Order: sequence, then C-alpha cells, then structure tokens
Amino acid sequence: MMKIVKRNGKFVDYDSEKIKIAIRKANNDVSDEDKASDAEINKIIKYIETSNKNKKRLLVEDIQDIIEKKLVELNKYELSKAYMLYRYERELIRRANTTDESILTLIKNSNKEVMEENSNKNASVAAIQRDLIAGEVSKDLTKRILLPEKISQAHEDGILHFHDADYFLQPIFNCCLINISDMLDNGTVINGKLIESPKSFQVACTVLTQIIAAVASSQYGGQSVNISHLSKYLKKSEDKFKKNLTQKYKDKIDKDIIKEMVKDRLKEELSAGVQTISYQINTLMTTNGQAPFVTIFMYLDDKDPYLKYTAMIIEEILNQRYQGIKNEKGVYITPAFPKLIYVLDENNNLSGGKFDYLTHLAVKCSSKRLYPDYISAKKMRENYEGNVFSPMGCRSFLTPFKDSDGNYKFEGRFNQGVVSINLPQIAIIADGNEKKFFELLDERLDLCYEALMCRHHALMGTLSNVSPIHFQYGAIARLPKNEAIDKLLKNCYSTISLGYIGIYEMTKLMKGVSHTDPVGKEFALKVMNIMRKRCDKWKKESGIGFGLYGTPAESLCYRFARIDKEKFGVIKDVTDKGYYTNSYHVDVREEIDAFSKLKFESEFQTISSGGAISYVEIPNMEKNLEALEELVKFIYDNIQYAEFNTKSDYCHVCGFTGEIIINDDLEWECPNCHNKDKSKMNVTRRTCGYLGENFWNVGKTKEIKSRVLHL
Repeated sequence: MMKIVKRNGKFVDYDSEKIKIAIRKANNDVSDEDKASDAEINKIIKYIETSNKNKKRLLVEDIQDIIEKKLVELNKYELSKAYMLYRYERELIRRANTTDESILTLIKNSNKEVMEENSNKNASVAAIQRDLIAGEVSKDLTKRILLPEKISQAHEDGILHFHDADYFLQPIFNCCLINISDMLDNGTVINGKLIESPKSFQVACTVLTQIIAAVASSQYGGQSVNISHLSKYLKKSEDKFKKNLTQKYKDKIDKDIIKEMVKDRLKEELSAGVQTISYQINTLMTTNGQAPFVTIFMYLDDKDPYLKYTAMIIEEILNQRYQGIKNEKGVYITPAFPKLIYVLDENNNLSGGKFDYLTHLAVKCSSKRLYPDYISAKKMRENYEGNVFSPMGCRSFLTPFKDSDGNYKFEGRFNQGVVSINLPQIAIIADGNEKKFFELLDERLDLCYEALMCRHHALMGTLSNVSPIHFQYGAIARLPKNEAIDKLLKNCYSTISLGYIGIYEMTKLMKGVSHTDPVGKEFALKVMNIMRKRCDKWKKESGIGFGLYGTPAESLCYRFARIDKEKFGVIKDVTDKGYYTNSYHVDVREEIDAFSKLKFESEFQTISSGGAISYVEIPNMEKNLEALEELVKFIYDNIQYAEFNTKSDYCHVCGFTGEIIINDDLEWECPNCHNKDKSKMNVTRRTCGYLGENFWNVGKTKEIKSRVLHL
C-alpha cells in the first residue's frame, strides 16, 4: 500500500476517503453547477491511484496539486479556486507568527529555555538580549517560511533537531579551522583596514585575537587555531633582540651575557604575548554577545621547523592557564576560553619522550582547570588517513580533503551545519520490534538528509561579500568580491554533520540492557554503522563532506527527553531521568572504571567520523596526578579524543572546588563566594542513597528534602 508523507514528515497509509472529504468541503463554497459529482470525484481518485501505482510514497502536497489540476481539466474552475483558497487559508494558520511570547518573556528574564540554552551567554545583559531576540525572529521565520513544513514539524516533534535555527536566516556557517598561517604570513584586512604580517611575537598575538574576534562575529560556531603558527614570530622576536643587543653591546658585554639578556627579553615577550591572547579573548565581545568560542590546538609536530619555539609557547600557555585569570573580585578563576587541546604523540606520551615535561605540566593544569583536553595522534592517524589536525571549536571534525596538488588540507575549511536524530524516540515507537525500528530509522535518516540539504542549499549562491574576513581575506579563502562561495560547499571541501543522541537509551529500550552489555553493544554498533554508511553514501552521491557527529549537545539531551516524556509518558531508565545520554556515552549511573569506559567508547569514536569526545570523571584531581598521568598514557594508546571532569563541584567565579550547597530556597550557592549563577558552576550529579525522597545535606545539621535526583 502506498504511503503518504504528511507535512510533519510522518508516514500514513493512503486513504481515498480523505480526498472525497476535502473536495466535498470545497463543494460547499460553490454553486450547484460548479460542484463536482461523486462520479467526477471518483474519477480524480482513480487517476491518482493509477498514475502513482508504482510509487511507495507520495507527498500530501503532490496529491493536492493533482486535485487542483484535475478540477481545472473538468472545467470546475470555481471549485478549483475554492479548493486552492481553503488550502491557502490552512497554510496561513499553520504559518502564524509564534515569536511574540518568546521575545516578551526573554526581555522579562522568564524565558528559561532560551536563557539557559547557551551557558556562555548572560541573557540579562542588553547586548546579549539583542542577539537572542534576533535569534527568536530567525527561529520563527525558519520554522514558518524557510524550512519545508515537514522538517519544521519534525523538529517540533523531537524527531530531529535542526541546530542553530536562530542563525539560519543569515547565510553564515557553523564552525571552522582558521587558516591563521596564511593570514599572519600574507596579511589580512579587518573592517576595511590592512593588517600586515607581524614583525614580532607580541604583535602576532594581538593580530591573532583581532582575527578571532572578526571571524567569530561572522559565524555561529566555534573556531580553532593551531598555536604552532605563532612559533616563527617568536623566532623573529628572538632574532630582533639578538641583533639589537649585539649591535649595541658587542664590544662592551660578553657574548654569554648578551645571550642571557636575549633569553630574558624573549621570556618577557612570550609571557606578554600569551597573556594578550588569554585576556583579549576573555574580554572581547563578539556581535552575538559572548566571548569568541575559540580552541587552541597544541601539537608538538617533529616536522615543525620551529618546534623549539612551539614548545616554549605551549609551556607558557599551560602555566598561565594553571594560574587562571582574575575575576572582578581579584580572585584567580578558570576562564571558559580559549579551550585547550593537547596532542599526545611519540615525543610526549610519558614514555621517555623529549617533551614529556610538557605533558606532566598539561596533566597538572587539567587537575586544577579541567583543560586541556587530549588527542592521541596515534589513534587519529588511524582514523584520518595518517593526518593529525584540530577539531573545530564545537568539537566536530573535518573529513580528509586533498587540494589540486594532492596535498591534504584542513585549515581554511568549515562545517555547514548540524542536524541531529533522536534515536530513543525511534526505539520507543518500535517497542522492541527490530524490523519496525530499522524501517523507521531508514525513514528518519532520509528526513535528516533533507534537513541537512536545506542547510547546504541555504548557503549556495552566497557571495564572498557576506563575510570578507572569511572569504576574501584568508580565514577560509581569498575570493574576489562578488564571487559566490559555491566551490567551497562542494567536492567535500567543507563538511556537514549528522548528529545523534541517546545510544544508551535506544539500546535499553530495544534490548533491555545497556550498550555496555555484549548483546546491547552488538545492536548499538549495528545502528552506528548504518548511520555512518548512510553518511558515506550521501557524501558519494552529493559530493558534500557528510560526517557522523557524536555531538556534545548537552541542552539537546534534555530537550529530546522532555518532548518524549510529554508524548510517551514516564519510561523507566529512559524518560524518567529528564535527560538522554549524550551520543554514544556510557550512562552516568553505570559502574565502570575510567580505563574501561575509554576503551569501550573508543570503538564508537572510530565510527563517528564527523567528531566525538569521551569524558571520565576523577575525584580530587589535584591529589590524583599519578592516576591522571596513567590515564593520559592510556588515552594515547586507546582513544582518539578525551577529557577529564572532576567529581567535585566547581565554581567558575571564585575557583572553589568542593561541594556546592543548596540554600534555603533550593538554589545552588557557592560556599566560598556565594555565587548563585548556575551557568557559572559545574555541579556533580549525586544522590544521598536514602531510600525515600532524596535530600541535600546543607551544613552539618540542616537537611532540605527535594525531588531532584540529578543536577
């Protein structure tokens, strides 16, 4: 039987009675001579059925178009108009404006969904409210006009998530790897002003932050920078100091003293330059109302001609991050940006390499400031054709690409956008029936492809003028003015990502066990491989770099769970938690050691070509440096990308590490600085073990009971 694809993307059985009802309703609005008889209605139905008898699926809009055409052929012009008018009126109702309430509640600071969606934005600040208001308008226009109705409805129903709809109105993309080498070496233009190639390290650091701010203001995702590109400028500073001091003191001071003076000046220059990067990034505000979402990639590549200087820069970055940045109260805190990624390779994997001292420092820094994250060059080469490169700011990875000369290219490339699929919802509907599950997965992957192609088509035809810093002055390309960016969207130059949520819940529903169980693991990997093969198929057919992305979209985990709880009710170990487990991650409640968790999740990372990251929680990290170093060694040999979290609570305002309390109003409160802003605290999930209602122990004697199981 033929299936009808409704506007919301759902499939229903073909039903001729619905056609009869629709035409008869239109009959009521015309004179008797213009009405369609039952015989004529049946003739239209017979045509629809015979002309489409070999089709498995037909859009509801296609059926409506056929009806209009056939009414005209029957000379039922007035009836055709009445049918069209009814169809148009229904469309207007569906496309009614939905922004008023969301904007007004945002201004009143009561729109929690929007205000808490991005923890990096303080939604009570006017500049950020302006961006959020613009985002609500974009969401509304995207939902009503820019997207096909079935995609919009699928987003509303939690079938999929169309990421960053608040920016879809503009022809801008997601995240990128800035081609900082080209921009520093060959100069760039910012706000119509020529920025020439720097002559010193500190100037290069200043220019770098200006570039980052300009780039971040013209896209909505993060951006990453390979810090090794600053190394040659540190060497330039050293050469300049050596030349100037030698000319001034060559006949007056011993060469060894001059050498020490050069060393001291270079150390000052290095410290000032790195401090410039850190403070500029944290004090700049981009046009979307937040600090640039930037990642610094720290890779000690033995092929780097300035490797000595790269090591010096990395050491200074780690030392300054360990110290932290002072807040308004003068207390050293952990800055949110730049995020740091430290690459483990043969020369620094704590096995006697010449840069092991930097890895010891990196681990020490992680123990106090949570960053850096760690990438294994060994595992990455296995997964990406022998290449080692940074993820983009949002932790998604590019697919390998070779330029016209056959050389791999990663910097100067970007991601067009993300659409994520709700895997637990498919499993809820399938109710243990694997045949039904895979049929529904197949249909919804097709829907995700359509949604992703909406992103691609929205960018096609965009002129380089829309963001000169990206497309004319080197961050991505150096195109002429008024040239379309289309060639950067095709032939796998840029990527586009299929995200996924809830492998654990999906497996629990379908197999009754976690995906850490052998039976569950087999099913979970089967689903993962189906999604990966589908991305590879789309890539081959379209020439677009599709990638499967284990997105770290924490807010989406809550959104999908909330929608499914409203639709399907409370389901044990699924909707009852209030959140779905991120991507392929092991459920937080499972008893599993850090080494086993990383080893297990590494198999899923390999399939997630478009990006993935794994986490392990370590208690009292500053007192467990040896354990952390053992984990770092393990990461190098076993998993591509991982980071540490602490089981202690953490306040970003004052740097307090310990236990955040719950005050009398059941609000979070730092016991050190009394900060109550949730967005500035990491609070560990924990329960008391009490068999009745859970409670929080506040102070030594007072107990406040609450139904909060997880924070």
